[in-house]
Order: sequence, then C-alpha cells, then structure tokens
Amino acid sequence: MSSVKVSLIAAAAAAVTVTAESARAADMPAPPPMVYVAPAPVPEFSGWYLRGDIGMTNQQVKSADNALIATATSFVWLDQMNFDSGMLFGLGIGYNFNNWLRFDVTGEYRGKTALRGLDQFDNGGTINTNNYSASKSEWLFLANAYVDLGTWWCITPFIGAGVGIANIRIDNFRDDNIIAGGGGYATAGTKTNFAWALHAGLGYQVTKNLTAELAYRYVSLGDGVTGDVINYSGANTINNPWTFKDITSHDIKLGLRWVCCDDPRPQAVSYAPQPSYVPPPPPPSQQVIVQPAPQQVYVQPAPQQQQQYYAPQQQQYYAPQPAPAPNYYSPTPLMRRG
Repeated sequence: MSSVKVSLIAAAAAAVTVTAESARAADMPAPPPMVYVAPAPVPEFSGWYLRGDIGMTNQQVKSADNALIATATSFVWLDQMNFDSGMLFGLGIGYNFNNWLRFDVTGEYRGKTALRGLDQFDNGGTINTNNYSASKSEWLFLANAYVDLGTWWCITPFIGAGVGIANIRIDNFRDDNIIAGGGGYATAGTKTNFAWALHAGLGYQVTKNLTAELAYRYVSLGDGVTGDVINYSGANTINNPWTFKDITSHDIKLGLRWVCCDDPRPQAVSYAPQPSYVPPPPPPSQQVIVQPAPQQVYVQPAPQQQQQYYAPQQQQYYAPQPAPAPNYYSPTPLMRRG
C-alpha cells in the first residue's frame, strides 16, 4: 500500500510539472514564418546608340564571264579570277528596343582590293594567255536586326541579319597578253545590287553606355561589272564588259557602340530569373511574463490500519463423565396415601 501511494504522488508531481512547462511554452512568442521576398525588378534598358566599325574583308567570286570567252578555242582558267582581302570602315545609328532586341542602320566603305586572274586559250595553233588585273571597292548600306542572347560576366553573344544595297565599282581593269604582245583595258564600271548579311558575335560592356564588339559577318554583294573592254590597238568590234558574278565576303569586325540618348519614356520591368530569399526582419522585443510553477504540496499519507491478528482458539477437551454409581438403596418407597 505504501508503494502504491508513493507512485501516485510521483505521477501527480509529474503532471503538475508538465502543466507548468506547457503554460510557459504558451507564453513564449512563436517563431516568425518564412517570408519570400521577390527580387528587385530589373528595368528594361532602351535608347539610341551610335556605332563605328573597322574590319577586314575576305572576298570571293563565284565566276567571271565575258562575251569573247565563248569564241575562244580551248579556253581554260589557270588562276580563277578573285579579289584580295581589304579594309572596311563603317558608321551607324541604332536603337535598343529592350535588353535583347536592337536595330541599326549602317553605312560602310569597303576599300580597294586587287583583282588577279590568268587564263589560257588556243590562238590559231599558238597557246596564248591573258593576265588580268583590276581593283574593286564598294559602298554597303544595311538595315540590321540583332537578338542579344543574354549576358554573362559582361559578355553578350548575339546573332542578327540585315538587308540593303551594295554599290560595286571596278576600276583599272587590264587584260595583258604577253605572248602575243597585245591585250586590252576597260573603263570604270559600277553596279548597284540587293545585298544581305548574317551576323554573329560577342559584345563586352565596358561601361554602362559603351560596348565593345567582336563580330563575324557573311555578306552577299551581288555582281560587279567593268566598262567595255577595248583592245590596246583601239579596235572594238563588240561590247564585251567583264562580269564578276555573286561576290561574297567573310568579314571580321571590331566595333564600338555608344548609348548617347536614353529613352525618357517609362520602361517595362522584368524580374531576375533566379530570385533570392531574404529572411524576414526580427520581431520586436516583447516582455514575456512567465508564471511561476505551482509549488509541490506535501500530502500526508493516510494512516495505515493496524493489522489484526487472530489467535487460534484453544481446543477444548471434554473428559468423559464417569458412569453413575450404582444405587444400592431400595427404590423410593411408595408414598402413603392418606
């Protein structure tokens, strides 16, 4: 019984302690919830810019043709006509529509490049050759559109395309036949063609308003022609200019773009692709009142009942009674009747 009472007292004390801890925890403020804070909006940049370019051209000619080739016997090219590399210089003005799309209009002068070529034909049983030379230059005007593909470490790759016109000029054409001691020349000729271009490159943002650019461009310029070719003797029986078909070029350019005028209109905003988590500010300090735990009360145990012990009853032994002694007297005399 005493052990049972002690267990009950311990359980009651534990219950009182748990109740006190629960009350104390209820009085403590709850931790602040996790708060997602969206990143600051990144404004879309737009504005006008000026550009300048300098570079090298690497030009090719698909074919060259003259009316007299059809009448030449056993005509063959020993060195196909082609143009050397040259310099290009360009200026332009453009507009950044937003952070990934821009447009510009460019004009450039493509400096003089030398023409070289050598052919061979049968001139009445004698093998003759013609050694060709000339110079070519052109003006190229393009309207271009570019797509910027994103920026990493201030470097922005881009692609683009453009269309426009090319004005090609062929000067100082010479046809020298050294074996026969003859040849001819042509006056300057110009031709204006539809032109198109494909762009690819990298832009490096030097400052907020200045970007350096390294770019490759494939450009199709169309055909170039000379004036009428005239024999050195002055004879000219047919109008026979030389035509250089499908002139193309692989250009490498270095350029600068300078943003001169920001767009004053309000711009749209976009959000960074990878938002960041910002922890919430700490809650204001609060005075926490903690109620004291209730005191343990000693409970007087109930008095134990005295155990009653029962003594065994003493066994009673009964001695046999002795038999009555025989009566040696005579029976009671009869009573007299009166």
